[in-house]
Amino acid sequence: MTNPAKDLADQIRSVAGDAPPAFGLILGSGLGHLADTVAGVAIDYADLHGFPHAGVSGHNPKLVIGDLEGQRVAIFGGRAHYYENGRGDAMRLPLEVLKELGATRLILTNAAGSMRPDIDPGDLMLLSDHINFSGLNPLIGEPTDKRFVPMTDAHDPQMRDQLKAAARDLGIPLPEGVYAWYSGPSFETPAEIRAIRTLGADAVGMSTVPEVILARFLGLRVAAISTVTNKAAGMSDENISHEHTKAMAPIGAEKLEKILRRFLRDQQ
Repeated sequence: MTNPAKDLADQIRSVAGDAPPAFGLILGSGLGHLADTVAGVAIDYADLHGFPHAGVSGHNPKLVIGDLEGQRVAIFGGRAHYYENGRGDAMRLPLEVLKELGATRLILTNAAGSMRPDIDPGDLMLLSDHINFSGLNPLIGEPTDKRFVPMTDAHDPQMRDQLKAAARDLGIPLPEGVYAWYSGPSFETPAEIRAIRTLGADAVGMSTVPEVILARFLGLRVAAISTVTNKAAGMSDENISHEHTKAMAPIGAEKLEKILRRFLRDQQ
């Protein structure tokens, strides 16, 4: 039986070398340029059979393998979302490839709407936990008992501490909070936001949770950071749109890039 993840990992090694990446990074809106600063090779998703097309404007569908701040990284310049094709497991193959390449840790970034008065557009939020508000799961259909993945400490406490330390050293606020996954692509209604807030969420977005579940299924340690691009529906008078998200994302992304670089340097 063929193993697509192994075959793709072999293909990637043939051009990027055999050294395993220490970290995988999945970049959300506003951070795509970070991949361009990596000293290494870039492979178009289109050249990796089975990889998603990452058909969302603002994403750059390339896998970049190389060195960033002294660490070997594998950077995914785009992700597939559930709302693009109705598949909760759309990022399973890329994460299986990351695991096959030898990575053990994954950092996820995303754009999100804030439901907290102390977290504004342009701010960052470190995910302490998440709520799968969509009710969907990327492991539906997995035939083995591995599908029963424990999700306690899914957002790795040690990695969170290290990211908070990096932010603190830089003087950049990095509050922790709970992220709720809403399937999209339409934005949430004010009533839905009130419901999510009642459940204990601090920010809401349309990604990340499926990848956290898949990563834990694969045995990867995970941390995630949101760039806040707007206040959630009903919490301000601003006009929420994808164009607004793309316009606001770089503000927080500049701070997030500094934290990620410092975090990677601190792993020496």
